[in-house]
Amino acid sequence: MPADVDLDLLVPTRDARRLAAAPGEPDLVALLTRPRDRRHVRANMVASVDGGATGGDGRSGSLGTPADRRVFAVLRALADVVLVGAGTVRAEGYRELPVVADLRAVRAAAGLAPVIELAVVTRRGAVPRDLLTGDRRPLVVTGAAGADRARADVGADRLLAVPGTDDPDSPDLRAALDVLAARGLHHALAEGGPRLLADLLAADVVDELCLTTSPVLLAGGAPRPAVGAVPLDPPRGAHLQHLLHAADGTLLACWDLRAPVGSGT
Repeated sequence: MPADVDLDLLVPTRDARRLAAAPGEPDLVALLTRPRDRRHVRANMVASVDGGATGGDGRSGSLGTPADRRVFAVLRALADVVLVGAGTVRAEGYRELPVVADLRAVRAAAGLAPVIELAVVTRRGAVPRDLLTGDRRPLVVTGAAGADRARADVGADRLLAVPGTDDPDSPDLRAALDVLAARGLHHALAEGGPRLLADLLAADVVDELCLTTSPVLLAGGAPRPAVGAVPLDPPRGAHLQHLLHAADGTLLACWDLRAPVGSGT
């Protein structure tokens, strides 16, 4: 069963509904489903009110709330593949990606495979050992320097070696997404960390950003949801598609990064 937490739909204002938790999450599924006839990349991140992307334990998971976990489960259930950096895999303890029981029928109805693929992005080709012991090894996205190591760990069929043009040792993320789409994995959900999100934004491949604001303040030196070597130039525009609110103060926004800047809600 989904978490028992209601969500107020604040934006668009013309559609003031309460999205009550229900088996199969029909309201959230309808809100978050996108056309499946084209590649689509959605990033999902969480941050504190003051912009920190990790809690005091260095993990984003500690910022999660019941409302965040509810939406998180639906986003995963609608994805073909989850894209995540190797550092985040280690920090957050990633394993295989189970689908919440009452959302399995949602995947089946959408024509999705029962299993969500996990694609680990790593410059060095290093995959945490814990991911190599399950029934299904992850896909590995890497550049020239990490290809041999990743091939030895996961096999040639699970390797996406996509050397960058300027730096062959860094993976070309646009090319990686093309390869995933060619394998039938059209809908990618990027779950971080902040460096991977910044790299995806720099490559201009992110269509949407789902950003949860957890109702806490951290101070300290936690990274922002996107941290790159250089700022985006020019900055990317973002159009607010919807904003959800939970009783505990959690805000869940969905930002369209393809809509013209200044477009109405």
